[in-house]
Amino acid sequence: MTAQLALMFTAVCLAAGAAGPIQFEDATKPSGIDFTHSIGADKLGSLLESTGGGCVWFDYNHDGKPDLYVVSGRPLGPGMHPYPLRKPPAQTPHNHLYRNNGDGTFTDVTDEAGVPGDGFSFAAIAADFDSDGSTDLLVTSYGHVTLYRNKGDGTFEDVTEKAGLKIKGWAIGAAWLDYDRDGCVDLFIGRYVKFDPAYRSYYAADNYPGPLDYEADTNLLFHNTCKGSFEDVSEKSGIGRYKGRTMGVTAADFDGDGYPDIYVANDKTENFLFHNQRNGTFQEIAVESGTAFGQNGESTSAMGPVFFEIDNEGRADLWVSDSKYNRLLKNDGKLGFTDVTEKAGISQWAAQYTSWGTGVHDFDNDGLKDILIFHGGLIHMVPQEHSLFRNLGGGKFQDVSTTGGSFFQMKTVGRGACFADYDSDGRVEAFLVNLGGPGQLLHNVTAAAGHWLTVRLTGTKSNRDGIGATVEVEAGGMRQKSERIAGSGYLGQDDGRLHFGLGSAAKADRITVNWPSGAQQVLENVAADRIVEVREP
Repeated sequence: MTAQLALMFTAVCLAAGAAGPIQFEDATKPSGIDFTHSIGADKLGSLLESTGGGCVWFDYNHDGKPDLYVVSGRPLGPGMHPYPLRKPPAQTPHNHLYRNNGDGTFTDVTDEAGVPGDGFSFAAIAADFDSDGSTDLLVTSYGHVTLYRNKGDGTFEDVTEKAGLKIKGWAIGAAWLDYDRDGCVDLFIGRYVKFDPAYRSYYAADNYPGPLDYEADTNLLFHNTCKGSFEDVSEKSGIGRYKGRTMGVTAADFDGDGYPDIYVANDKTENFLFHNQRNGTFQEIAVESGTAFGQNGESTSAMGPVFFEIDNEGRADLWVSDSKYNRLLKNDGKLGFTDVTEKAGISQWAAQYTSWGTGVHDFDNDGLKDILIFHGGLIHMVPQEHSLFRNLGGGKFQDVSTTGGSFFQMKTVGRGACFADYDSDGRVEAFLVNLGGPGQLLHNVTAAAGHWLTVRLTGTKSNRDGIGATVEVEAGGMRQKSERIAGSGYLGQDDGRLHFGLGSAAKADRITVNWPSGAQQVLENVAADRIVEVREP
């Protein structure tokens, strides 16, 4: 038996021996999180309103616990909403920051932190862009973005203009990455369509004009000057040559050359895969790599992209939620991907829904990453059930929604989502943003889950957050690898700490960190069931 086959066999055995089903419970009410997303109108009547919002988990106050930031829409000016509110709300809907109290509850600190937002917002991502030791926050909105600099005292200041981020158009999905590995995080911002609220030509059944009724737009890449500001390099990098209808974006090193690449999920348009040429430019290779279209060659509404390893094979595979069959794309190691969604057992169960927010994490700590998908009506406020797929190993997934808890018997109009082990008990949880409705905090209550390790990175020569670093964990005969990513899924970002399920292994034999600077760091015989802090030497 080869080493690779042995690892795969171990993975299957661990998965088969996992105790108890993956289960979640709705912990929203006891948590104190009271958030309701707004479409800013009396009823759904435009593409702007239907897109929804997302969220991000990040530790804004340096206490080691992930806090939650959630975005919302709001009523806009005359002519923006075809069905404006008959009566203005008592309080204008806005974004919210919830401080993690460490006991399963949260406190709304939006006002004291100064981050309510000033627009119709869509996504939020977080990183320490100025390397001062505090995590900053970026919010995308219709017509602009807002960059909040964390002052380190529990408050933020708006430095958008000072940082040179004067962005026009419909900013939507975004991601942080250090594309040139200079130690400062750069910024990719996706733009959706050139929206015209006055255009109202559509078939009645469609409810409102769709994405193809509007002109596509370019995406933007900003290079961090390492001096508190950004330079627009969209044209110079080659990113600006391509027009699409961006929804979600993510950035990761899919080919293992040490430089992050960018994947863009487009709506009703072929997707983009920007391959980093390691000289400040990118080559768009989606068609030739097999990542441009769905499994039947269709350009469906692609939503949330996530890079992860299906079978711990050492290569970054790609998961993309969409409006039809979804897309599980296996990396062949030669700049190509193969669609294995149907073979994996996902298409048959998820195609009846429209998929939006999604996360890929080891929810039962068996050493294999599972998939959670949130669904909701595409052009109408149609509530739908949600899907949970357990990774069985060998490229196979099983729909375990029916045993996932009472939440999976509910129907909501899901949109963006973000994931974190918010109570640090070794089980990954989620927050869901529902279109025009209350958000939901899902607590992972999987019984007898396996051992685990969580790795928190702090860069020194590399960017402070370690974005782009890869962490490899060897435990119990299994080798797993994850990359520190800042922006994935639909309109959000997961907790930056990397979570590894270890199954029955009570320790990790070896943890290897490969930093963007080129440095490699090795830790041996690390006890399980704890958070490991790793600082770049």
